[in-house]
Amino acid sequence: MMDKTNIGWLNGFIGVAIFAGSLPATRIAVMGFSPEFLTTARAAIAGSIALICLFILQQSKPTFAQFKSLVIVALGVVIGFPLFTALALQTVSSAHAIVFVGLLPLSTAIFAVLRGGEKPATQFWLFALIGSAIVVGFMFYENRNLSFSVGDLYMLASIVVCGLGYAEGGKLSRELGGWQVICWALVVALPLMLISSLYYLPSSFANIHWPETIGLIYVSLFSMLIGFIFWYKGLALGGIAKVGQIQLVQPFIGLMLSAVLLGEHVSFAMIVVCFAVVICVALAKRFA
Repeated sequence: MMDKTNIGWLNGFIGVAIFAGSLPATRIAVMGFSPEFLTTARAAIAGSIALICLFILQQSKPTFAQFKSLVIVALGVVIGFPLFTALALQTVSSAHAIVFVGLLPLSTAIFAVLRGGEKPATQFWLFALIGSAIVVGFMFYENRNLSFSVGDLYMLASIVVCGLGYAEGGKLSRELGGWQVICWALVVALPLMLISSLYYLPSSFANIHWPETIGLIYVSLFSMLIGFIFWYKGLALGGIAKVGQIQLVQPFIGLMLSAVLLGEHVSFAMIVVCFAVVICVALAKRFA
């Protein structure tokens, strides 16, 4: 039988594999839907399902302290990350955006310390910082004028808020359970997201085709709900900083999906960056 840590790693990997399809699916969806509608609609759909699940399974209401944490989770992963990535993917390819995921483990680890009380060793931070530096270097390599594009800035913002939402949700999952955390966070945001989705509802669906619709369905059900059930359980069982490093397999899966589904060019530099960062994370894992 697997111990608690290994079960945490397994759940974390399943969650990351599901999340890997998020950026390609978002890239497809924003070809037909506005970023504002996509952000609010995915949360409204997932939130409605979450509310039904909580009602049917008769889950007790969170305490006031837990509710405050749920607001942070909702701002980070229900609203912030989906909105910033949708805005970014209007101007950058999903293959380019996926490389930024290399910064997520560092962001998650920082908030694991600030919000989760974890204390990784000094060596862990060394390798985590080296991996992040490689990603930043790639961004400058892609932008020869040594400046950030608007899409890059949106992606950086998404990484910060996502790391906060991951760490806060992982900490809270120790008390509420993994699926309960994401369901309650979605319910907290549901009134605002439902009203906003109606406000941003497209005036016509005539030019929206089935690929965009499938993209919306994927980010609503899998990226927004199912993936988090596994992810938060993994963080709670295996440790936020340690399991958070699994996110470095996400660029590999995401780049393959971008190439297969979108026909996007995956440059040699992107592949090198992904390999280099994964090596850094493998070394950091030993000291997590």
